[in-house]
Amino acid sequence: MTDRIAVIPGDGVGQEVVPAAVDVLEAVGNLEFVEVDAGDAVRERTGTALPAETRTAVLGADATLLGAVGETAADVVIPLRNAIDSFVNVRPARAVAGTDVLCPDLDLVILRENTEGVYAGHETRLSDDLSTLTRVSSTSAATRLAEFACEYARTHDVETLHVVHKANVMRETDGRFRDAVLAVAKENDVPTEEVLMDAFATHVCLTPETFELAVMPNLAGDVLSDLAAGLVGGLGVLPSANLGPGGGLFEPVHGSAPDIAGKGVANPAATILSAAMLLENLGYAEAATDVRVAVTGVLASGPHTPDMGGSASTRAVTDAILQEL
Repeated sequence: MTDRIAVIPGDGVGQEVVPAAVDVLEAVGNLEFVEVDAGDAVRERTGTALPAETRTAVLGADATLLGAVGETAADVVIPLRNAIDSFVNVRPARAVAGTDVLCPDLDLVILRENTEGVYAGHETRLSDDLSTLTRVSSTSAATRLAEFACEYARTHDVETLHVVHKANVMRETDGRFRDAVLAVAKENDVPTEEVLMDAFATHVCLTPETFELAVMPNLAGDVLSDLAAGLVGGLGVLPSANLGPGGGLFEPVHGSAPDIAGKGVANPAATILSAAMLLENLGYAEAATDVRVAVTGVLASGPHTPDMGGSASTRAVTDAILQEL
């Protein structure tokens, strides 16, 4: 049976890097692709950033490859994550041997809670002078994330699971998150260490070899994974996977980059590595490994796009990856 992949190029450079990733997927797997629209451009045409047919395609697919979305990102990405009940965002940040990066020893996976926190959308304008934001934290969401983290730690031979939080200040919300994660880790006999999120930001730069796997609330995971990106070459090389019982949504961490959109110089590595995570999630472990090896080989030896100090085009880098394959 052929796996069906919903493909959403999105906006800006998504229109350039997603086709590159599809080329790679076509080279390694027998997959069926269904392209649908979402984002700023489709909102301008139709009045909605996430058409009903796009949501239907995502729910009917075995996995979804999503490009960058512009100003309407919150209207597209969050509803799609909710549609598949994506409770965890998996964000690897791995330095590639041979590349000139700030932290060549960093090999970290961040597991970000994907449904709650300040991104739950409970904001209120109370007056011309005052607005409020309600932060959501449930034991059930933290427990589900922690169970995933413990299984990930076991299957990837992780020595220590770092639990990142700010419970010293946000005692009720981050305190609940911390307590739930630590309880699950104790039940599963997974060694843990706690670290405050601001301290994590310092230590991941100074002693990157300390961290293998870190689990954290939604906003912290968003911000700190971008910090980790800067340590290993930038957002152009960081993939991610949104996983839930309704499927998987795979996307680069970077945005639509309107400043370089249409110039053909966007780095396709993050999107192609997201495609490798898609393959792995569907059970194509060997193909996923082949793609990662090809991408890391090109990242190490070139050609490189401008974000990595080179002058190569998106197409040239994609062709080099296909040649490696």
